[in-house]
Parts: sequence; C-alpha cells; structure tokens
Amino acid sequence: MAISRYLESRKNITGSACGLVGLVLTFTGVAGPYWPVVVAGLYGAGALVAPPERPAPPDLPDPSAQLDQVRADFEEVRAYLSDIDLSVTAAARLRELTELLSALLDRGWSTELLAHDPESVHALSRIVRRDLPEAVDSFARTRWWTRMTPGTESPELHLEQQLSLLKKDAEHLAAGMRDAEARRQETHTRYLEERSER
Repeated sequence: MAISRYLESRKNITGSACGLVGLVLTFTGVAGPYWPVVVAGLYGAGALVAPPERPAPPDLPDPSAQLDQVRADFEEVRAYLSDIDLSVTAAARLRELTELLSALLDRGWSTELLAHDPESVHALSRIVRRDLPEAVDSFARTRWWTRMTPGTESPELHLEQQLSLLKKDAEHLAAGMRDAEARRQETHTRYLEERSER
C-alpha cells in the first residue's frame, strides 16, 4: 500500500521526470560514463524539490444534505408535538411557529437560498433540534409539578413566551432570506440597465 502510494506521489513523478532528463543527457553523450550517477542524482534532486503531498480535505456534507436531515428531524419533532396537550394560546403560537418552519424547510425556493447559507441552516437546525423540543419538554415536566404546588407561575405563560421568541428567530431568518433575494433582483436589474446603456 505504501509503495503504490509512493509510486503515485508528486515526489516520485517529479523525480522520474528529472531522471528521464538524465537519460536524454546520456543518449546525447553529455553524461558520459557517469550516466548512472547523473540519472540517480537528477531523480533525487527532482524528488527533493517536488512539493509535498496535500492531504485530501474532509468529506463533509454540504448544507443541502444537512437541510435534508433537519427536515427529517422536523417531522419527528412535529409528531412529538402532536402528543402534547397545550392551552389554546400556546397551541396557536406553536401552530404559527411550525407553519413558518415548514415554509422555511419547504423544498422550494428556500432550499436554494439555504444551500448557500450554512449559518441559516445552523439557525434552523438549532430551533428544530434543540430549542423547540426543549421548550415543549420543559413545559410538560413543569406542568406536572405545578399541579402539585398550586399558586405558582403558570408554565403555559413561559411556553407562550418561548414560542414567541422562537417565532421571532424564524421570522428574522425569513427576513434575511427575503432581503438576499431582493438584493439579487436589484443586482440583476442594475446589470441589465448597464448592459442596455452600452
């Protein structure tokens, strides 16, 4: 394995090319009786000056592949959310948030925008994989304890506030994507105007 790797290496290829130059010098009569030393010396010099091997970059998934995984995780989260009993207000806020997340994760135009914006994919992933399940799970746990100690602050209020904040995050993400599309359209308009002025 190591031998075949060396045979394909830059050092061997450069050294072999220089060794061939040594053979050409031998056949033209320049190297004379010392031709083995000339060929070996040129091979060694070529192997020494060759650039080092670059390690292959890691094969990381691109943002569109990550987005597919976030979509699958979102479907699991939605199934989990359907089993939670919520107040009317919290259920309405949760429905608004999931509709917005569904629109952002839709396989339409947003996929193309998100595929070029790893930060947005990370923000969506954080909402879907951590923030939303954590908010609902902590509500479900706290609600059980609240039944045992009446008179404490309602966990529904905290959940509603958390869902509102998550919705603001998702709206901010959608606004950024909308602004990027508007800038792209303005840039194309300027390009067409400049082209028509020529």
